[in-house]
Amino acid sequence: MSLRRILLAACVALGAGAAQAQPAPDTLAAIRARGTMACAVSTGVAGLSLADSQGRWTGLDADFCRAVAAAVLGDPDKVRFVPTTPQTRFTALQSGEVDLLSRNTTWSFARDVGIGLAFPGVLLHDGQGFIVKREANVASLKELDGATICIQPGSTTELNLADWARSNNFRFTPVLIENYQEVQQAFFSGRCDSYTTDLSGLTSIRAGQGARANDFVILPDVISREPLGPMVRKGDWRWFDVVKWTLNALIAAEEQGITQANAEERRQDPNPEVQRLLGTSGEFGQQLGLERDWALRAIRAVGNYGEMWQRNQAPLGVQRGQNRLARDGGLMWSPPFR
Repeated sequence: MSLRRILLAACVALGAGAAQAQPAPDTLAAIRARGTMACAVSTGVAGLSLADSQGRWTGLDADFCRAVAAAVLGDPDKVRFVPTTPQTRFTALQSGEVDLLSRNTTWSFARDVGIGLAFPGVLLHDGQGFIVKREANVASLKELDGATICIQPGSTTELNLADWARSNNFRFTPVLIENYQEVQQAFFSGRCDSYTTDLSGLTSIRAGQGARANDFVILPDVISREPLGPMVRKGDWRWFDVVKWTLNALIAAEEQGITQANAEERRQDPNPEVQRLLGTSGEFGQQLGLERDWALRAIRAVGNYGEMWQRNQAPLGVQRGQNRLARDGGLMWSPPFR
């Protein structure tokens, strides 16, 4: 055998040994062993993930954590919420500190390919916007040329604005503040002329001003598409499927008219798709490593996707828009349960 072939065989053997020494994680088994699921959320964004005065987390992202916990453990309250910033969220998931990241995170090429994490789906279709004080009398983003703009570093928001500015010969001075609450305060105190983040976040913080909400204007300019979704570690494809199909189940439930209130009685529905979704027939739960009624548990815990929206986004005045079901002109749909 030539020296080249000997070296090649050695490299293959070493690679195989390394693969054996580092088995793929089994997140589902780990969650069941400890009896709780650790879910990374934001440090506080109303409508997405925000702790109330009693420490209970509310919002679309938080509810999705509960749905997955209900599907896996049968109890939506068996979740340990871990607040993370744009800069700490990925490390928390990569290191195994958390099992799931459900924290208004944009699905992008770099994140899906380059950091060992994967997106099971889109929980919220969003876009990047800008908020200004009404007294500034600004009607469009280009009128902010030369302004100071508050941004959270380590986010697609920062990169999107840099790209847009370069393409539109737009000058601005960034004010980078990591903490979500602190960057808002910087804007409201006058340290920045504008603050930029996802439209859902802007609507949330504007509504949070109460009687002063009308003192602030969200500009009509939307400079990006932001498909926000949960993330898991790559390589653990069973866990990826559990998270992906729990999200699909919540959307499919709305498509089929299954609600938190009627989910149990709909198990007797003659529609074969409904029966498979709710575990009356088929072995979908077994294929995921879950109980037959895994999807029913998730729906009973948080309702269907539309119910989650009405509870968390509608009170803030966020229009459903792209997040309507596909049959209603939106982008939300589930692959078939068959």
